Amino acid sequence: MPLLLAACGAKAEVEARPAMWLVEDADTHIYMLGTMHALPAGTDWNRGKIAEVAKSADELMLELSPQQLAQAGMVFQSLAPRDKPLAMDARLPAKALANYRKLEAGTDFGGDKLDDWAVLVLMGQRVAEQAELSSAAGVESGLTASFRAAGKPIAGLESAKAQLTLFETLDPATQRTLLVQAAENADNALKDVSAMAAAWTRGDTQALAKVVNEDVDAAPAARKAIITDRNRRWSGWVKTRLERPGTVLMAVGAGHLVGTDSVPAMLSADGYRVTRVQ
Repeated sequence: MPLLLAACGAKAEVEARPAMWLVEDADTHIYMLGTMHALPAGTDWNRGKIAEVAKSADELMLELSPQQLAQAGMVFQSLAPRDKPLAMDARLPAKALANYRKLEAGTDFGGDKLDDWAVLVLMGQRVAEQAELSSAAGVESGLTASFRAAGKPIAGLESAKAQLTLFETLDPATQRTLLVQAAENADNALKDVSAMAAAWTRGDTQALAKVVNEDVDAAPAARKAIITDRNRRWSGWVKTRLERPGTVLMAVGAGHLVGTDSVPAMLSADGYRVTRVQ
C-alpha cells in the first residue's frame, strides 16, 4: 500500500535479496516480486535475478499504475474527511492518545477532521519519515524508471480510489480497533518498521509474515478486506494472464506474497506450479 510509506532518508548502501516467485506454463512466465514501497536510500535490491527478470520481462504489473499513483493524494483528500469532526481524545484511551500526540508533534495531522483510517495512514507516513524511508528508493519507483526507459508497458492491479476505498469502507469498529492498536504500539513502530525492512532485505518470508500478521490479526475484517480478498483477486489476475504468452514482472507489497493466504499460497492450492526463484 504505497501511501503507508513515504518519506526521505540517507543510509549506507545495503545489498538486498528480497523474495521472488515464478508461476509459469509452457509459454507464460509471471515473476512475483515482494516489494517495499519505500526504503532507506542506498538499498541495492536491483541486481542479480531481479535485474535479469526486469530486463527480460515484456511488461510490469504494479498495485497502482504510475498514473493512478499520481492521483492517490487527491483521492485521499477526497475520502479522508469525516462528516463531523471528532476529537482524538474522544477516540483514543490515555496511553494511545499520549503516543499519538508524541508521534504528531511538530506536524499537523488535522486528525479531528479525519476518519480513523485516514489518521492511521498519516501515522504510517510519519513513522516512515522517522525511519528515514524514501519512496524514491522504493522498488516500484526503481522498476517504473527502468521499464519506462526501456519503453515497456506498466499497468496496475487496482485504481487509487479502489485501493483507498478498501479502508474507507471498513466498518467503524474495525477502523477504531486499528487506530487504537497503532497508537498504543507507536513506541515500537520504528522497531517494527526496521524489523520488516530487515526481513525483506534478507528474503526471510517467515519473519516478514510475522510482522505483517501482527498488524492486522487483531482486526479480522481488515485482514479479509486489505489482504485476503485482494490476494484472491490478484491470484485471479495471474490465472487469466497465464492464458496469454509472455513474461511479466508483477511487483506488489511483500506482505501479499507471504503467509497462508498469500498469492503464491493461493495459486499453489489451486494446482499451479509456483517456484521461489530468489
